[in-house]
Amino acid sequence: MAEEPWAQPAITRRMPMILSAAGALGVAPFAVMRWLAGDWPVAIIDFAIVSGFVTLGTYIYRTRKVRVASVLISILCVTGTVVTMQMRGPQQVYWAYPALMTCFYLVKPREAIALTLTMAAILFFLLVGKVDPFQAGAIIVTIVVTTAFAFAFSVLNNRQQEQLLQLATRDPLTGAGNRRAFLSKLGQVISTFERTGVPSSLILFDVDHFKSINDAHGHTAGDEILRRISHRIESRIRLTDSLYRIGGEEFVVVIDGKGIETAARLAEELRERIEATDVVPGISVTVSVGVAEIRQHESHEGWLRRADEAMYSAKRSGRNKVRLAG
Repeated sequence: MAEEPWAQPAITRRMPMILSAAGALGVAPFAVMRWLAGDWPVAIIDFAIVSGFVTLGTYIYRTRKVRVASVLISILCVTGTVVTMQMRGPQQVYWAYPALMTCFYLVKPREAIALTLTMAAILFFLLVGKVDPFQAGAIIVTIVVTTAFAFAFSVLNNRQQEQLLQLATRDPLTGAGNRRAFLSKLGQVISTFERTGVPSSLILFDVDHFKSINDAHGHTAGDEILRRISHRIESRIRLTDSLYRIGGEEFVVVIDGKGIETAARLAEELRERIEATDVVPGISVTVSVGVAEIRQHESHEGWLRRADEAMYSAKRSGRNKVRLAG
């Protein structure tokens, strides 16, 4: 399942806007002072950098498209550092440190490494002949060491973010997506449908007589049944489809970009597959299934309710059946 932006902490999602604002506010006073001092070429560059930060921050605020803007902000920081140093000399090298930290906050570690080492190489070339070799070496070494520490911090932070994402979006028993992730996915699918008209479908599964299975064989057997059903479904669906556990013994598959006919064929295949194999040896397991295709101007509650009604229709008609929503 793709990473869900909403699962990230709010501060992580807002960091590009915060850094854009900090960059604009940090550079703006220098742009004004240089303009008043008549240093117009560098002042124009500074104003261009400020405008870039403001534009990208506004773009993130309006579109919520963080990834592209984060890359552009990082490139802007590195480019601004190199250009101002080329124009104003070695005293501008101090901007390299906030620039490299910004890169590691906003983009993937490998991308940040590429950007910062490229910046260090260009800065070294610009420093040669303008400062003594010892000072040039010290500047480059401190940039590289800072990059190494920032890289280590970034890797650890990304791992922690991945762990938090797993906790926020995955069912701990089966590994399927949880209800929170499911509702977010429905919102994305409905938005895509309203924009493009491409249909999508839900397949809702409920394990038949699950309470009786738990009572007769214990909760350990019940948990194993849920894990194995999840694995059987996950191993059959497409990479573009997604599986979620939304209740005790209820699973739902979001069939992205396919109508009810395709979803119904898959639902029947999965129902037969679960019935025909011993999910847990010695225990007969079947599922009742409801299938529903998204309708125009339908909320996610209405869509899920129709799939649920179809599933209960399958139960009322004898269980171990697939029913399509009207």
